[in-house]
Amino acid sequence: MFNSFKRRLPEISIYHHASSPPSAKALNLLRSSLSSAYPPNTTAVAPLEFQLDVIESPPTADQMRTILSYLPSKAISPSTAFLSAHPSAPPMGERSEDLSAIAELGQKNPLALKWPIVVDWADGKASIGDPEGVKSMLELLRKRRDGEVQNDQIEQPKGWFT
Repeated sequence: MFNSFKRRLPEISIYHHASSPPSAKALNLLRSSLSSAYPPNTTAVAPLEFQLDVIESPPTADQMRTILSYLPSKAISPSTAFLSAHPSAPPMGERSEDLSAIAELGQKNPLALKWPIVVDWADGKASIGDPEGVKSMLELLRKRRDGEVQNDQIEQPKGWFT
């Protein structure tokens, strides 16, 4: 009876910076997977179905904390995950590991962050600065759509609501 509450579109958010080539590539990939056959260059397949949220500002410290928990490697430091090699970013020895400081730096200087930051909230997956990570998220959605994997076969982080 209550299974209908569980059936909702996956939600993918992209924290996008228009001047970042990887961010533009990831956004184009996400949009094209919604509007045309996925995977590309196939004729018998429909587009993917998910809710896409395009956010043109950096994530908050709380969002960054959640995103860090969704990364494949749990041993990565916050500064390594979020801060770019751009000259305006702090040098390696002076980088803060405090998420509030990183979020504040991202608000003041967006070029200091790696773009895009893409999050699949339903499956607990994230990719930072890498369009290839977006492809793996889309591939998981494709496998689910095509019946190659069931929802209970997907490894998800354990949270408050699971």
